[in-house]
Parts: sequence; structure tokens; C-alpha cells
Amino acid sequence: MKHTKSGAPSQRMLRVAEEIRHALSAVFTRAEFRDPDLHGVHVTVTEVRASPDLKHVTAFVSALGKDLTKEQLAGLKRVSPFLRREVAHAVRLKYAPDLHFQPDTALGYAMHINEVMHRPEVQRDLETDKDEP
Repeated sequence: MKHTKSGAPSQRMLRVAEEIRHALSAVFTRAEFRDPDLHGVHVTVTEVRASPDLKHVTAFVSALGKDLTKEQLAGLKRVSPFLRREVAHAVRLKYAPDLHFQPDTALGYAMHINEVMHRPEVQRDLETDKDEP
């Protein structure tokens, strides 16, 4: 289970990562863990990347379109043994992978770029560029 010659993840890595994403999403939907920093937080799993040996996975998460706080990420780390067991029950693998969580900042970055693009000075510059032949 290695990366392909082009450096891209193998089909197995992609398939397992997607299955783990679905399993984590299901657990987060049920919100069965009791951690004060995660109380009332709706965690969204946007992407999961698996290591070539499938023993480690990195889940990119956000809080329903917002960035998670440091406390919430720490809460995810605290409940990761529970999440690992849940993933092990849902996804049949030889080894239950270690779960690592990273904030998904892509949505926040896209919203920032959208905000910048709608500023009056940027709109003026875009209109000026249209007028030039």
C-alpha cells in the first residue's frame, strides 16, 4: 500500500479514508461522547487522509463551517480513544488506526477571499481591468 508513481495516494488508501470519514461523521452526528469542550459543538469531517500502512489517519474537521477552537481540538484528542474504537467497529481493518485531528481552514480561507473580492477598492480595480482593451 504505497503511493502511486505520481505520488498520489493509492485507491485502497482513498477508499479506507472515505470509509473512516463516514464512520467518524456518524459518531459525531450521534454526539455520544461527554467532553465539556465538545458539548453542543457540531463537528464536520471534511476530509480524511490515511498513511500508506493505514495505521494513522488525519481527519480535517470544522465546527459546522467555523474553525474549531484550541479547546475543542484538545477535546477531540481526549475522546480519540473512544472514536478509535467506534471506527474499529465500523471499518474492518487489521489494525485500528490512530486518529489525528487537524482544523480544516479551507472554508474560512475561501470566505476571507470572497470578502476581499467584494471590497469596493477591489471591485473598482476589476471594473477598470474590464474597460482596458
